[in-house]
Amino acid sequence: MLISKKTNTLLAMAGVAVLMASTPVLAQAPAEPTPAAAPAAAPAAPADAAAPEADPASMSEAVGGGHGGGITPISMFMEATVVVKVVMAGLLLASIFSWTLLLIKLFEFGALNRKTDAFLENFRGARTIADMKAVATAEEYEGNPLADMAAAATEEVDLSRQAGLSVTGDHRHDTLARAQAAVTAVQAGLAKRISGGQQFLASVGSSGPFVGLFGTVYGIMNSFIGIAESNTTNLAVVAPGIAEALLATGIGLFAAIPAVIFYNYFNTRIAAYGTRADGFNAELINGISRQLDKGA
Repeated sequence: MLISKKTNTLLAMAGVAVLMASTPVLAQAPAEPTPAAAPAAAPAAPADAAAPEADPASMSEAVGGGHGGGITPISMFMEATVVVKVVMAGLLLASIFSWTLLLIKLFEFGALNRKTDAFLENFRGARTIADMKAVATAEEYEGNPLADMAAAATEEVDLSRQAGLSVTGDHRHDTLARAQAAVTAVQAGLAKRISGGQQFLASVGSSGPFVGLFGTVYGIMNSFIGIAESNTTNLAVVAPGIAEALLATGIGLFAAIPAVIFYNYFNTRIAAYGTRADGFNAELINGISRQLDKGA
């Protein structure tokens, strides 16, 4: 009986131990801090502090090809290669000559029309062939195309008379034919006399863009050579060549466009004066014919 009591007591103590072990509060013992635990990680640095602020000066240098953004047409010209410099200088000289030619021809046509108006006013007041010749050969009208036409026609009539030929009656048609031939010879050189400089303007207007394009191609080629030699596509390497290329194109257009405009403008004025000369030709032959019919 004593043994059974001891056994019951041991069973009761084992049951209590099992119950205590299954209880959550008692089962979880507080974990002791591990001495070798790593310290807490430092807080992450702000994004603004991690990325340093870009320097505006360095950015402008990169964009401006190392010049701090101070690229100008003069600096581009000075730093261009020899070939591109020759192209741009030639186009600039052609443009200067075109504008100079514009001023010269404006004054020339102005003086030509004023002298022609004065000559026609005096010529229409002439009553005889001798009077026509006197007006046409006057010193104040020297070099005027219409005065030269009148002088040639009246001189031919005088030469026929001096040769003992009859200039009236049945021979008046022969006289008028010779006078007309003399006028035509003078008039044939009229276009050449008043169209000076037109060929230059036409050449600049037609070839200027292509000459500028040659400079453009050469500048672009230098840009690619710079890329190949530096093994980089940095804007500072590419920009100078492209800049001088575009400048050559711009100068080519600047020279060509005014030249084309001036050429068309003066072509119109030359054609207008040619029409005026044709009208005077008819007026001159009619006047000589009337005088021959009168026996003058």
